Order: sequence, then structure tokens, then C-alpha cells
Amino acid sequence: MNGAESLVRSLLASGVTTCFANPGTSEMHFVAALDRVPGVRCVLGLFEGVVTGAADGYWRMADKPAATLLHLGPGLANGVANLHNARKANSGIVNVIGEHATYHLQHDAPLTSDIAGIARPVSHWIGRAETAGDVARLGAEAVAAAMTGAGQIASLILPADTAWTEPAEPAAPIAAPARRKADAAAIEAAATALKAAGGHGMLMLGGIALRRHGLELAARISAATGCKLSNSGYSARMERGGGLPEVGRVPFMVDQALAYLKEVRQLVLVGARKPVAFFAYPGKPSLLLPEGCGIVPVATVDDDLIDALERLADALGAPKAAPAAPSLPKPAVPDGAPAPDKIAAAIAALLPEGAIVVDESITSGRGIFAAAAASAPHDWLNNMGGSIGYSLPVAVGCAIARPERKVVALTGDGSAFYTLQALWTMARENLNVTMVVFANRSYAILRNELANVGAANPGPRAIDMLTLDRPDPDWVALAKGHGVLGRRVEDMGSFAKAFSAALAEHGPQLIELRL
Repeated sequence: MNGAESLVRSLLASGVTTCFANPGTSEMHFVAALDRVPGVRCVLGLFEGVVTGAADGYWRMADKPAATLLHLGPGLANGVANLHNARKANSGIVNVIGEHATYHLQHDAPLTSDIAGIARPVSHWIGRAETAGDVARLGAEAVAAAMTGAGQIASLILPADTAWTEPAEPAAPIAAPARRKADAAAIEAAATALKAAGGHGMLMLGGIALRRHGLELAARISAATGCKLSNSGYSARMERGGGLPEVGRVPFMVDQALAYLKEVRQLVLVGARKPVAFFAYPGKPSLLLPEGCGIVPVATVDDDLIDALERLADALGAPKAAPAAPSLPKPAVPDGAPAPDKIAAAIAALLPEGAIVVDESITSGRGIFAAAAASAPHDWLNNMGGSIGYSLPVAVGCAIARPERKVVALTGDGSAFYTLQALWTMARENLNVTMVVFANRSYAILRNELANVGAANPGPRAIDMLTLDRPDPDWVALAKGHGVLGRRVEDMGSFAKAFSAALAEHGPQLIELRL
């Protein structure tokens, strides 16, 4: 057994059963080992940003890490943007990064680079094999690191000679450390703050607290105190709809966020960070809370959030069951010309039970989240790191993790261009993904941001940097070229028919909604 096979066997023993890959010469022994060892599904991505984004989506829906296989430093660099998003989402990933043979590095071949330096900003753990005997142990350590807390990114650098050298032996799994319990003093302080604030209190949730059990505990706390429930604006994964307790979210726009939070006097954080503006704007605050608002941090996203909520509910003498959530009527399916409120209503009305919504509808779809509170039970996934091009790769990972569920990816055309190679992987694997591309043929969010940052009266050169025309992208043709069925619609009636048809069928489909 060589080092590469010992690594595959060690990953498999530690529960890693999926590898998203874009390999090169240095990784060929690992590729061969994947063929020799049954049990690991290998999924090819044509671009490393698809590979790393897919691993992010896989973690969010499988609650266990996938491996990535990346080709030296440049391959890792191509995947860094979506590793940044995954890190902000607390997704556990095991990156296996090929490296030149140890004795070859001294010659500074064209692909030689500082792999650890590239990995460091997006990794919690970095290991480097020096001999074949190191490989399996480091693989087990990497999986344990990825499973730590809410999830971490582990990057294992695998020189080619440590992969091909024999003999080597697999390593036993290593248990990840247990999550930390919240301090009793923090629980007591939170209970005191929420009781005192009443309707001016807010319980802000993140991480696993946004799953069913956490939401029901939070609803009990709200019933006992009158506090509002919110996330900090985005969530890596949030269960909602179908009568689950509804949780608000801090708006993206600073003025809207300030209005949303203006009555909050005490903010209790369980798995969430204090709300801050996405960017700095002239004359506007970075911290979005009103002056004098108290902040009580109870537990970080890496802590045992369910235990913290249970103890907080007990400290408040909260009712033993969550109050019934109000029944919300589904909106009617609209017709006529597309508009943001109509788009929101149509998607909320037609969203199927069990859908996994991957949301990157930065401009056109901002109202969909609120409207979908009335939808059947579903999961909602946001881009936690802000680097666009996340939705299509994350949809790949979600569909691999949960093939029995429909994945709905909502994206603007500007965002989709970053990682459109994901379409090919969806077609090759016949993934159950319906994509909606909101085609406004511009980076519309940046048109708004010009005004928000005070850059008034942009001229033609500035506007040219923000438009996607001359030529207009043809998303139906782009989908076809990657093996995906595409449809173009220009009114809401046609959209509803196309969306319903795509949801009813298995396999990848793309709908271009022209705006």
C-alpha cells in the first residue's frame, strides 16, 4: 500500500465518502487510489471554484466533510474564493492539495509555489506530509479538524513522492473535541437582559440554532419574554416554512438595517455575531445597533448552541412547548411583467416541500426570503462570505449530499458567470437542481452601490464596467453547451409554467428570466 491509498482508506474510515476533484499530474496516485478503494464517490469539477463550492454545499446539507482534490498552488488559488465563503459559513472541508515531490522542490519548477501561504487565510488547520508514513495520520487529523466546532477547513499538502512511496498503513479515525458549553454567568446575564427588555429585546441566532430544534427553543424563549427572533442577515443553513417559528433577518441595505434594529435595547447572541454593515459607507455607521443597546454574547457558533438555548429557556421559565406559529397563506401566482414582488410571490407559491434553496439573488430576489415564510418546509442557504459565484457550485454539493430533495438555485446573471462550469458537473451527475437566472444583463447591485458610496453621476465608462451587454449573454445557449436544458421566459405566467415543469422533473434545468 502506498501513501495515497493509505490516505484514501483513512479518509473513508473517518467518514469521508465524497471527493470533489480537479486533479493534475501530481495527484495521479491519489486518483488511482480512489479507483482501487471502493466507497468514495469522486465528482469532477472543471474549475476549482466549483470543486471548493461543492464541498461547502455538501457540508451544509450532509453535516460531514467532503474532500477536495486540488492541483498544487495554482489549483488551490483558483478555489480560494469559495473556500473563503465556506470558511465564513463554518463549513468543514478536507482539502487534499498535490505538491511536487519533495526532492523536486529545490529546482523551482514552473508550478512551484508557497502552497501553505495560499492556504493559510482560508484554513484552520494545515498539514504537510514529509514521508509516506505521515500521510494517513495527517488525513485522520484533517478530518478531526474539519469536524471541530461548527466546522473548519483543513488543508493537507501531499507531495507526489509521499503519495507513491510504499509501504504505508491507514490510520484510525480521531474524534473531534466536544463543543464547549456556554458559561452559567452568560446564561444568567442573557435571561436578565431579555426579561428586562421585553419587546425591545432580540435573540439573534446562527449556526445549528437555526435548525428545527433550535428554532423551537428560541420560540419558547420569545414566548416567555416577548423578544424578537432574528439572524444577523445571512445563514449558512436555516430551516423554515411549514409552520416553523419565523426568524427575521437584518437587511443588507444600511438604512433598512438601522430601521429594523432601531427599537432593540438588549441583543443576545447565540451562534451569531453582532450585526455590522457589509461595507463602509460615508456618513453611515459600521455597527448597526442603536446607541446604548446592550450586547450579551452567550455562545459562539462553535459552542453547544442547543444546550445554551435549553438552559436559557429553563432560566426564563419558558413554556415547555413552542407556541404554534401563525398560519401564513401562500401568495397567489402572479402574471404580467416581471417585478421583484411578483418574482417573490411566484417562487414562494411554487416552492416544493423539502426544497433546498441556494440564494444568490442579490438584487432581483431580495423579497423571496420573506415571501417564502409561507412556503412548504424548506432549507435556506446564503452566501456567508460575499464572494459571488457561490450558488451554482454550492447547489452541486447540496444535490450530491441530498439526492432525494430538489435543489433550487437563485442567482443573478453576473454571479452565475463566475462559476458556470458547475452546469457541466450537474449534467454529468444528473443532479436534481433547478436554477433560476435573473438576467438583468448588469451587475445591478453595483449600480446601487455607486450611489450608496457617494459616487454620483457616473459616466459611460463607469456604466460600462457594470453592464453585461454587447453582447447580451444567452443563458439557454450556455446551458445547452454544458448539457443542461434551458428555457427563456419574459413574463410571470411563462415563468410559473417553466418553474413548475422544472420542479416536477428530475435532473438539472435552467430558467433564464429576462428582466
